[in-house]
Amino acid sequence: MEKKLAPFHLAIPVNNLEVSREFYRDILGCEEGRSSDIWVDFNFFGHQLVIHYKEEINKEVKSNPVDGKEVPIPHFGVVLSMDEFIQLSKKLKNKNINFIIDPYIRFQGETGEQATMFFYDPSGNALEFKAFKNIDQLFAN
Repeated sequence: MEKKLAPFHLAIPVNNLEVSREFYRDILGCEEGRSSDIWVDFNFFGHQLVIHYKEEINKEVKSNPVDGKEVPIPHFGVVLSMDEFIQLSKKLKNKNINFIIDPYIRFQGETGEQATMFFYDPSGNALEFKAFKNIDQLFAN
């Protein structure tokens, strides 16, 4: 029996609710759910993402070196199919998203080969999107 991953719930702070709402809805294409004057729910690729207004956000940028690139921490994102990843990366390039790490292939020809990209939302939250050549290797050693 194939094990299915359960959807996650994530709540993040944003310093401008309307700009962030437009980013997640119009740039990433996330369907908007419930909302109030201080938060908005989104269907974040099958997961629940809630953006909460917070006037000041800690902007201290931290990173770890990975593959000679500085990967921002903390960050969040999702694993897409390779086709979805390619379509999203093209869409983001067409919308002039400033990538922290441009879309590229890691571990090429090895176990866990994957496409990945990083960028910030308007409030400085780092996002990573990735896709595996073989999804069965998602948790491979």
